Amino acid sequence: MSRDERRAQVDWNDPELSIRRQADLLSLNRSGLYYQPVPPSAEEIAIKHRIDELYTKYPFFGSRRITQQLNQRGVNINRKAVQRHMKEMGIQGIHPGPNLSKRSRNQYVYPYLLRNLTITHTNHVWGIDITYIRLKHGWMYLAAIIDWYSRYVISWSLEQTLEIELVTVTVKDALAKGIPEIMNSDQGSHFTSPHYLDLLKEKAVKISMDGKNRALDNIITERLWRSVKYEEVYLKDYESPREARKGIGDYMRFYNQERPHQSLGYQTPESVYYGRVGCALPHP
Repeated sequence: MSRDERRAQVDWNDPELSIRRQADLLSLNRSGLYYQPVPPSAEEIAIKHRIDELYTKYPFFGSRRITQQLNQRGVNINRKAVQRHMKEMGIQGIHPGPNLSKRSRNQYVYPYLLRNLTITHTNHVWGIDITYIRLKHGWMYLAAIIDWYSRYVISWSLEQTLEIELVTVTVKDALAKGIPEIMNSDQGSHFTSPHYLDLLKEKAVKISMDGKNRALDNIITERLWRSVKYEEVYLKDYESPREARKGIGDYMRFYNQERPHQSLGYQTPESVYYGRVGCALPHP
């Protein structure tokens, strides 16, 4: 009898069914059933939070300069450790899962289409990115899609891992609301994955990617991250993922519907996105 057949014949809600008996029925090693993930240390959380603050302020900093800044601030850490933390934070070298990071650069990396482009209307250019969101006892990852003309946040997702679904769910939600002419991202493995690219190709969206190590190619989204963090995240000390989702959800509503933008003539992103005002925006 196969494992699936044995599983189908067992009432897993039976309170008399011990862990040992469940393992025996499925031919599993019991040690794996008792495994509990080891939470990050307070030191690791503190270092990641400091790296996040530095990178948010200076998105063009690489691991070498961040290491220097940390050491100047009394954090004794080497570059290799900083690179590992940055990779885990999704700042560079994102690896969402098996095989997703394996790519042919010629096949999956696209040119940057926004240089000298005048953005003239909503849904002309969207930008997508992922950022690190700190919690009191850990961290999460925020993905968002923003309309570059209006600064309107089309969709966003907040998760505890960097799985590819963080991106695909955000994209599917946005495409249900509108279709951009161009979608811009960095060259991270989430955005060179066929899981992401195929969603855009199905809608005939042109794909644009920042130049390698050129954080400011995605400057509109970088400005969104600074607003989210300086006006919401860094003012709070989220105790839980639920608290973070509520706080960021409230902020995104405020950002879209109430927060005036100087670049929009002090209109809100929502009012511009839905056509209540108009303005032509050159690429910054």
